[in-house]
Amino acid sequence: MIHVKRIQKINPQDITAPKKHYLHAVGSGVTDLERLAYLISNQSTVREADCYAVVLSLVHNILDELAQGKIIKLDTLGTFQIGVNSSGVPTEDEVSIRLVNKSHINFRPDKRLKQLLKNVEYKLV
Repeated sequence: MIHVKRIQKINPQDITAPKKHYLHAVGSGVTDLERLAYLISNQSTVREADCYAVVLSLVHNILDELAQGKIIKLDTLGTFQIGVNSSGVPTEDEVSIRLVNKSHINFRPDKRLKQLLKNVEYKLV
């Protein structure tokens, strides 16, 4: 169940307009790598320390592969890829690496993860 709360926001394009009320998702806690390793170990015959080592290795290798420009596809979870934001220039001759303003991670969820969003329940807190 996803908890949501009411928030009030102004329109940044028209600060004189009346504020509107919206719903905002509220986290109900944090699950870190240690907790994931614990959960995985309780669902298998593998010890928690071994699960933690594998999960840490997975994260390390994802970071390394992303840094090499690779797209990371984790079946049933989704795809990670580095994207960039850049400034625009009028001519092709002006294009250079210096136009990159910042980079970010793009995440595209897999079908199962998208399906989860269709079936999630909400509770106003």
